[in-house]
Amino acid sequence: MIQKTLQTLTGKLQVSIPTTLHELQLGQLMAMQAADKLDDLQAIHILSGVPLHDLQQVKSFAELQVFNDQVLMLAQEIKELYNSEAIPQTVTFSIDGKPQKVKVMKNLSVEPAGAFMASRDIIAEEISKHIALHGDENWQQNFNPSLQTCSQVLAHYFYSKVTGKPYDEELAAEFTGEVERLPVTDVLPIARYFFLNYPNLSRPKTGFWHRLFRRWNSGRALKILDRFGTLTR
Repeated sequence: MIQKTLQTLTGKLQVSIPTTLHELQLGQLMAMQAADKLDDLQAIHILSGVPLHDLQQVKSFAELQVFNDQVLMLAQEIKELYNSEAIPQTVTFSIDGKPQKVKVMKNLSVEPAGAFMASRDIIAEEISKHIALHGDENWQQNFNPSLQTCSQVLAHYFYSKVTGKPYDEELAAEFTGEVERLPVTDVLPIARYFFLNYPNLSRPKTGFWHRLFRRWNSGRALKILDRFGTLTR
């Protein structure tokens, strides 16, 4: 962190912002991306957590320049981070103020089935949106999923691993708040793996029930069910 004491119209103000990507939380990056107008003060507000009104009281704008330079450096490093293939071996969550380290499995399989299906749908929708806009030729080379989507996928992936609770789709979706407190250096490489190693998810799957109804319409399902004694006479 880089820290500085600033003089304001009402006294002194302590401000600190990340100096490395490992100190930058996913939620902070999401807030910067979502800002309608990301000016210098807004960026410093998001990265430091200091209220915008307090930053507006700083006597000399020149004192903020040291932070502006750091913001630009972080922005450049972020562009390179998503291309990193170095997946962290562990990820540390802070649950109720207590650190909880979770091992990241090498194969990154999504378990249980409910979490897999939820993640599959999120990934498929995001990839399909990209292909619809840009075409499917070499789509992986310029594909960048939204940070919100990355957060959603990892929430389903980590929920049961971190909480030790049975998988619940609604609670897992709410777990994004915990994911967004993770460093971007942990989140983005893992998310990249999911999106680029499951390209088949960009194609809609025909599930069992869809196949059954197709056969039903053709009369085949009636014969299949009758064979197993499912139909009563």
